Amino acid sequence: MTELPTILDFPGLRALYAGGASPADVAAAVADRLETGDPAAFIAKVSREELIAAAQALMDRAPDPSSLPLWGLPFAVKDNIDLAGVATTAGCPDYAYLPGKSATVVERLLAAGALFVGKTNLDQFATGLNGTRSPYGAPRCVFDESYVSGGSSSGSAVAVAAGCAAFALGTDTAGSGRVPAAFNNIVGIKPSPGRVSTTGVVPACRSIDVVTVFAASVADGVAVRRVAEGFDPADAYARRFGAVTLPGTLRLGVPAEAEREFYGNGAYRALYEAAIERAASLGATIVAFDYRPFREAAALLYEGPWVAERLAAILEFLDAKPESVEPTVRRIIEGARGMSAVDAFRGVYRLEELRRQAEAEWAKVDALLLPTSPDIQTVEAMLADPLALNARFGRFTNFANFFGCAAIAVPAGFTDAGPPFGVQLVAPRDTDDALAAFASEMHEAAGCGAGLARGFRPPRVERSRSASRIEIAVVGAHLTGMPLNHELTDRGGVLLRNDRTAPDYRLHALGTTPAKPGLMREPGFAGPGIAVEIWSLDPAAFGDFVATIPQPLGIGRLTLADGSAVCGFLCEPAGLAGARDITAFGGWRAYCQSAVAAA
Repeated sequence: MTELPTILDFPGLRALYAGGASPADVAAAVADRLETGDPAAFIAKVSREELIAAAQALMDRAPDPSSLPLWGLPFAVKDNIDLAGVATTAGCPDYAYLPGKSATVVERLLAAGALFVGKTNLDQFATGLNGTRSPYGAPRCVFDESYVSGGSSSGSAVAVAAGCAAFALGTDTAGSGRVPAAFNNIVGIKPSPGRVSTTGVVPACRSIDVVTVFAASVADGVAVRRVAEGFDPADAYARRFGAVTLPGTLRLGVPAEAEREFYGNGAYRALYEAAIERAASLGATIVAFDYRPFREAAALLYEGPWVAERLAAILEFLDAKPESVEPTVRRIIEGARGMSAVDAFRGVYRLEELRRQAEAEWAKVDALLLPTSPDIQTVEAMLADPLALNARFGRFTNFANFFGCAAIAVPAGFTDAGPPFGVQLVAPRDTDDALAAFASEMHEAAGCGAGLARGFRPPRVERSRSASRIEIAVVGAHLTGMPLNHELTDRGGVLLRNDRTAPDYRLHALGTTPAKPGLMREPGFAGPGIAVEIWSLDPAAFGDFVATIPQPLGIGRLTLADGSAVCGFLCEPAGLAGARDITAFGGWRAYCQSAVAAA
């Protein structure tokens, strides 16, 4: 019998595999934990036989553990995210449906070798931050069952904290991917909106919903996020994203004293002040800022017209079966029925005003260090006052998706009474990777382990050396797998993403050896856009690389499909004389494949 570590961190599981354990062995041991864990954490569990069979199928498909990034890592899925053949309930039995296709994010994780163990409980329709609003029961804090687990991604956080999954998917509209992490002593990764597809996710507020990751460490969570993310054309809110860097010495914003509301929870206040001192000891510059515009934006999520977006998500079901909706959830969502289009526009206008006001505060800092939640409550107290007490939990989380932010929640200690406390680092859009190193240092320095494993030492994410790296778009022979790609990789180039140019570019096949294309912009032309890869190089390597580029090619500024600009290959007009226009193929790779097929 394989003995699992208390917390299923990635290095620990990989050490088991390196020591001779198989995914089937780990699957059997996880099945034992699923049988004895919090009965309210899961809505549906994979049977022991199915889990072992899936592990065996993984070994048949990919016998080499290094061949897939998430090979043999068990994971759970919040039950508002589709998995083909398993009912999606969104925490409401009468709403349940059987999806024929998995959510895009789940497909990515399964393809990467992860093992699905079950669908987890949640505040119904992802409406709540406490974890008690479900007919399937209320998952509890893994340290004290009298306290709430946090929500709405309650079961996902408990599954990871209790060692039933190495990672779990949640969602986050108001803080659901962060608050449960804080209440269970684990990490919550909330990507910038639009990085991870929401295709196949039951919406709460579709315009700002984000799929999140719970894990034992920042390193593990970021590894999952990198597999999960990617542009999805089927998701209207997906973005072609980039990487925004942060300086080596962070200016960390903390709310001015007047905005540090802890609702009388002195233990949480003390732990927050200790976290601020910890951040300073790690080299951050602490800057007080005015949290008011952030707080007022946060209030719009439940006090403004965005409640109507929740109503829009389930309107037909609510009209047909109102009695099937949990009373507190129904009360919240029904409150939108009196709202009008005028209210919606006024809310949008107010949010934009607050975003503009917040710009002055962002100018002072690089990132924010905030309590994940300023308070925690018992299940009994929450059931007695479900609206007011729940609202406390979102005071420092609700604004993040409105403002397009990346956020990472990490453990930050325990109160003398027992419940854990957490802090979050929040920064502007696409700083997801840039936040990771300092977040991991904060977690390590807190010395409070992960989940039930109080002695766990999280691995450190090394601080990036790429703060000044330069992005470059390549279009032809330097693409991955092409003959000159080594000129990038030999210089330490890193592939960031696939992208496409704006539509007013033409691509031509040049008569060179090796074969290369020439890209030229033609204002007013409306083509398909040309496929490119975005790479990054440090400045010295960039200069060395550019010096090797022969005429008629050169480096200029390319406009991408989303309107942003990046350095990239362009061709002098004289070099296109007699060259074949291959724009219709949409890219060099497609053209080369067609030429091979024709031959």
